[in-house]
Amino acid sequence: MTTDEILARLSDGNERFATDQLNSDLQDSSRRKSIINGQKPFATILGCADSRIVPELIFDTGLGELFVVRVAGNIANKSSVASIEYAVAHLNTKVIIVLGHQNCGAITAASQGGDNGENLNHLLSHLKPAFEESKKTATVNDVAKINAKLTAKELIAKSAIIKNTVDNGNVIVVPAYYDMDSGKVDFG
Repeated sequence: MTTDEILARLSDGNERFATDQLNSDLQDSSRRKSIINGQKPFATILGCADSRIVPELIFDTGLGELFVVRVAGNIANKSSVASIEYAVAHLNTKVIIVLGHQNCGAITAASQGGDNGENLNHLLSHLKPAFEESKKTATVNDVAKINAKLTAKELIAKSAIIKNTVDNGNVIVVPAYYDMDSGKVDFG
């Protein structure tokens, strides 16, 4: 599939999800058995660890179709970037989606400040650029949209593997935002 076909496939799957028309293809024992010896996902999703955000459902995909990396705030830390590099370099995924979402708990926690302990403070520090770029009156949802856009740029800046494939026209990195009210994903 081309990158345009992949984006159309994701968009069509999201439309089915948002309208309660899931087809549930490629989710049975036959599919499980067919992918035991390898995977060929067509897209990589960097999404939030939020339990309400399940990319495979949101895009109505089956087993082995998406390579999903989840971390609170959909941030580009060393581990998430390395996982995406693996998907690009070894699985040949052509589309990377950075999926922000409505009512992100990580962004809410970062906006509230305070001491959340060493590990969570470190994680939330990755969100600082999105807060700095947003206006002081920006909502959590506005910051989530900005964060997805900045993270998409950051993936390219932090990774020679991703940058080279983007520069060669083999991979695209697309920010996106999931609205939990409607079930819709807006790309770009």
